[in-house]
Amino acid sequence: MPARPLPRTPSRPLVRRRPLTRPLVRRAVVVALAAASLAGLMTGPARAGSDGGVGDGGPVDRELQRRLQAFVDTPGGPPGAIAVLNTGRHSEVYRAGTAEVGTGRPPRTTDHMRIASVAKAFSGAVALHLADRGRISLDDTLGRWLPRLPAAWHRVTVAQLLDHTSGLPDYTESPTFIAEFAADPRRRFDSRTLLRYVAGEPLRFRPGSAYRYSNSDNIAVALIAEAATGTRYEQLLDEIVYRPLGLRATSLPQGYRLPRPYLHGYAVDPPNPPEDLSTAISASGVWASGGIVSTPGDLGAFIRAWAGGRGLGPAVRHRQLTFVAGSSEPAGPGRNWAGLGLFAYRTRCGTVYGHTGNFPGYTQLAAATEDGRRSLTVSLTSQVNSVTNPRLLAALRVLQEDFVCRLLKRPKPHGA
Repeated sequence: MPARPLPRTPSRPLVRRRPLTRPLVRRAVVVALAAASLAGLMTGPARAGSDGGVGDGGPVDRELQRRLQAFVDTPGGPPGAIAVLNTGRHSEVYRAGTAEVGTGRPPRTTDHMRIASVAKAFSGAVALHLADRGRISLDDTLGRWLPRLPAAWHRVTVAQLLDHTSGLPDYTESPTFIAEFAADPRRRFDSRTLLRYVAGEPLRFRPGSAYRYSNSDNIAVALIAEAATGTRYEQLLDEIVYRPLGLRATSLPQGYRLPRPYLHGYAVDPPNPPEDLSTAISASGVWASGGIVSTPGDLGAFIRAWAGGRGLGPAVRHRQLTFVAGSSEPAGPGRNWAGLGLFAYRTRCGTVYGHTGNFPGYTQLAAATEDGRRSLTVSLTSQVNSVTNPRLLAALRVLQEDFVCRLLKRPKPHGA
């Protein structure tokens, strides 16, 4: 799998701003926008169900279970966490803390949650499916499909959008967008016009010459998919991803509500008690870049198919697995490399492929082996990134790598 190093331009999260009202909610919104900076027709049998099609085997590695609990118990740690390892034949489910503060209810594989920027893998799945079927080319430009966007952006290609080498300015860093979102976190944005917030800005660099994670990239991918097919992006997700994989608990809402049952997501700011953000924020402001709601069971089924290249022909699969140096946001375990809607996480125990994400109240990792047979999802009920808590993020990445080692049945965890 070829990899080419590219210069990395700064990808700093948005600066914390003084809250207006409801302090934790608005502060979490502003921080999150930065941190989030917030499949081909997948045929063949898919096992989603309540646990990705397999029984809940519970924790097997007691040391990993202990360390997940210790992570939750860390000052500033998330109120709850759930990690699901699936080998197709059996699963191991590790949980700590609670799905809802004050109830004692443990997180479950059927709980809904915001998957944040893991939604970018879904837009990658739609785009590569269309490319594999000849509906678009990965070398098509923004100018061909979206000619009303600024002329300076027209030479950017679909592939450059998918591996974040486009140079598009990130709309979530727009002061106007930040102010509107912070003023009313439940505001219903017109998702298809989000790029207007940066329409007056030039490209940050020549397309293909550097790497910089941008939420604008996947908004543009979804708009190209709509332009090429005449079909709404939500319907494309249903036809190309959800139905073929049996993802009955996955959706792309526009509002702020979550289907029940759900993992409650929190702003954690000791010594204050956790504040529930689960339904405080509208998904319309992130849309194809981070608005999808799913469950650990569904997410595991998706990432096995997507990382495994299910339904993709050799040419498109080769492009999917052509990597440049670049980390997901937040960074995942090991050394990170960026492909088309997919990151390679090269750990001491081997390489897995997937995506991370974070959103107010949630932090996610979904990854699988290249053959799509084994998957790992790690979901937290608070936002952990380099801005909110860099030390906790460093500890999380170590823990994620140890879960990868367990998935690949390699050496014992660092803490064992």
